Amino acid sequence: MKKLISKWNSVSLVKRIICGLIIGIILGLTVPQLTPIALLGDLFVGALRAIAPLLVLFLVMGALCHQKEGKQGTIKRVIFLYLLGTFLAGCVAVTASFLFPVTISLTESAADTAAPSGIGEVLNSLLMNIVSNPVDALANANYLGILAWAILLGVALRKAGEGTKHSIMHIADALSVIVRWVINCAPFGVLGLVFSTISEQGLSSLLGYGQLILLLVGSMAFVALVVNPLITFIGIRRNPYPLVFKCLKDSGITAFFTRSSAANIPVNMKLCEELGLDRDTYAVSIPLGSTINMGGASVTISVLTLAAVHTLGISVDFPTAIILCLLSAASACGASGVAGGSLLLVPLACSLFGISDAIAMQVVGTGFIVGVIQDSCETAINSSTDVLYTAVAELSLKRKKQSDSHTLNN
Repeated sequence: MKKLISKWNSVSLVKRIICGLIIGIILGLTVPQLTPIALLGDLFVGALRAIAPLLVLFLVMGALCHQKEGKQGTIKRVIFLYLLGTFLAGCVAVTASFLFPVTISLTESAADTAAPSGIGEVLNSLLMNIVSNPVDALANANYLGILAWAILLGVALRKAGEGTKHSIMHIADALSVIVRWVINCAPFGVLGLVFSTISEQGLSSLLGYGQLILLLVGSMAFVALVVNPLITFIGIRRNPYPLVFKCLKDSGITAFFTRSSAANIPVNMKLCEELGLDRDTYAVSIPLGSTINMGGASVTISVLTLAAVHTLGISVDFPTAIILCLLSAASACGASGVAGGSLLLVPLACSLFGISDAIAMQVVGTGFIVGVIQDSCETAINSSTDVLYTAVAELSLKRKKQSDSHTLNN
């Protein structure tokens, strides 16, 4: 058994996941009645959702209580890049939706899910989430609340003894190991998730929304292969693609299958270590990015909203399009760090065009239908750019210091 497990672990995780994906499709098409297989996917997602909130809490808390002076400049750059990338992703989605307008069917009944009625309600909800009871925040995977309490506790514990600080980091490291164990089971989880989707909806359900899927995936691909490399080049002033492709390969592929930015934190932390980045920086920026760096979510919100707009024949002027970019970016930053977190923010963007909640929730239902592809690509973009922007911020700061030093020497 040990030899079998050793051989299993020696195979690349990506290859194992692809095997699980293929087997899941085959079983879903041939024996859809074997519903217990779907339990593998439920267990996998449940384990990720259970451990991710604790991981974010202890990682951020431990990183801040150990943080040294002089790291704030890098963190500010990372946050700026997170917000800039999310806004530009929304701009790409809006532009693509105008260039290649798609319509969707709005005849299906809306999902029975409460949606925000306006920007005031959303802002109120965000503020209340920030001051949520810490135990309640952990239980409900409220990442804004978890992040707020982690920051407060981390800052307050800077005066604590070294033993206390090391204990917090040991717990964070242990949680990271547990998440890696769970992610190592991803091939079985993917098998169950794909089986569930194919057996219940069939391949035809996805093919019927081909244009919408192409627009979503195409917009995200443009962000990943054009916008992000451009930002990277401006920051580091050299060929950006080796760094971009490494982040997509080592972080994006895993996130594509786990569909959770929060659960992909240990993968990103390991990648940052391989890139030689400063742990004091990425220990804060990576968990922070899983909460507020949501370029993929901004694309989803914008594309689905404008699909509804085009379906209803509503005209959109340039100022309203800009407002939509800003609104989708701001909404995306509040999206949950787990699968499907961005879809319930679509009704907020729809309200900008006077679209009723009933119709908006039908759009959300469409989002869930294409979610097996949309959410995977969205998470891959979100998670990989957590590492990318952290690297760009640190490398650009080093380049600036070297340039200033060279100027002084001359």
